Amino acid sequence: MSNIKHWEEKIKQRRLHTPFREFIRDFASKVPIMLYRHPQGVSRYPVSDRIITFPTDEFELMKDDFVKNGLEYDFWKSLFDNYAALLPTVGAPLTMKDPKAENADYSEATRFSNNVYLSFIVIEDCEDILYTFYAQQKVKNTLNSVMVWDNSEVVYYSTAIIHSYEVFYSRYIVDSSRIWFSSNLMGCRDCIFCNDLQNQQYYIKNIPYTKEEYKKKKQEILAKKSFFQGYYEQVNTEANNFASEGVQGNFCVYSENVTNGYFCYRVRNAHNAYFVGDKNGRNRILDTVCSDQSSPWDIYGCTNLGTSENCYLSEAFIGRSLYYCFNLINCNFCLGCIGLENKSYCILNKQYTKEEWYFLANRIFEQMDVHGILGDPLPATLNPYYFNDTLAYLVDNSFTKEEVSKAGFMWRDTAISVDIPANGSIISIKDLDTYEKDTNGVWKINPEILQKVVVDEDGNYYKVIPQELEFLEKYGLPLPTKHWLDRIRDGLRI
Repeated sequence: MSNIKHWEEKIKQRRLHTPFREFIRDFASKVPIMLYRHPQGVSRYPVSDRIITFPTDEFELMKDDFVKNGLEYDFWKSLFDNYAALLPTVGAPLTMKDPKAENADYSEATRFSNNVYLSFIVIEDCEDILYTFYAQQKVKNTLNSVMVWDNSEVVYYSTAIIHSYEVFYSRYIVDSSRIWFSSNLMGCRDCIFCNDLQNQQYYIKNIPYTKEEYKKKKQEILAKKSFFQGYYEQVNTEANNFASEGVQGNFCVYSENVTNGYFCYRVRNAHNAYFVGDKNGRNRILDTVCSDQSSPWDIYGCTNLGTSENCYLSEAFIGRSLYYCFNLINCNFCLGCIGLENKSYCILNKQYTKEEWYFLANRIFEQMDVHGILGDPLPATLNPYYFNDTLAYLVDNSFTKEEVSKAGFMWRDTAISVDIPANGSIISIKDLDTYEKDTNGVWKINPEILQKVVVDEDGNYYKVIPQELEFLEKYGLPLPTKHWLDRIRDGLRI
């Protein structure tokens, strides 16, 4: 049994020296930021021959058969080839959405949250989330944003917001409130056009004002709605590392001993970590993307994980001691498994005794080591997403179609189709201001905009929905002049 620790250490050493761009290519490419239409409904997967999909409720009913139909490991093949043989027998749900989530049909990776629309990774008691990537831990009323965590509320067009309230068009804000067009603030209140401040109030362009002066200036600034997008584009994109020691990267908060850390919260001893953190902390992390929730340590080469420990080269899971697994919930000691729930000591979804499992796992790891693939990620030919619709491309668009196709990834060449209502009319973003009016300090948007389809300069279409319109009017915000995916892409720009 102790031999497993030997193989784990070899995997750690393999992952310890991964070049950052290779890490982004291999692991951030497993985080889709797009939804596709399937005959059965909306899906995180494009239609392809790489994966079979099922409606989420139907997939849940199939789970009891996954162990019954597990495969015997074929030692004439590699683990990767064995895994490729298992995948078509299991498939995946259309989305990773919690079946109990209310009003969240057009979202992905939504768990224990409600009222979520065109958003990705929204978990743990979040509500009213639109066009947002990664909201977690009691986040509410958030639109057009990236990484809003830990009891934040009323956040618009902002990135990396932690435990903050009423934040608009800003970046890298911690424990702050009533912030506009600012960056790198911690413990601040009532700031506009500010950068790199802590524990300050009533500041504009880093200059202090009296409360009365500030209120007057604020009213003048916020009356110029047409300038808001331009103001946001001037906000500093280089993040501080707050309350951290020995860190290298962008926006590491309450962290220590981190290299290549981006958007990390309470993380210790990590290398190549992107969107990793939890209010209770994470420790010993290598090559990991999108990791949250409690009890997290010893994570190596993983993507999209919740409460987990001692896991290796796995994706979309909750559990302990998992190796090369996909879409597992509450599982322990599994190798090369797909779609299981509440299972232990399985290989290729086949159930074993504890002793049998250790014996076979040691043989498989030894075989992988001999063939030089121990610690390598699953091949790109098994990745079911279009590379240019994933987090990898949104954070680094220097990847070319030729480069990633040669490696085995898929690439989307055609435009995403959009349903335009038969009686709906299309308007250009240049005409949006004709639907807006500010009279005597009261901001009104013509509700006829709800019946329109907006087309941007690149020919992409989007709509304004009632919940969004209500938010814009309440907080005096102009109509968005970019497609919803471009708003998320703006937030990922560092």
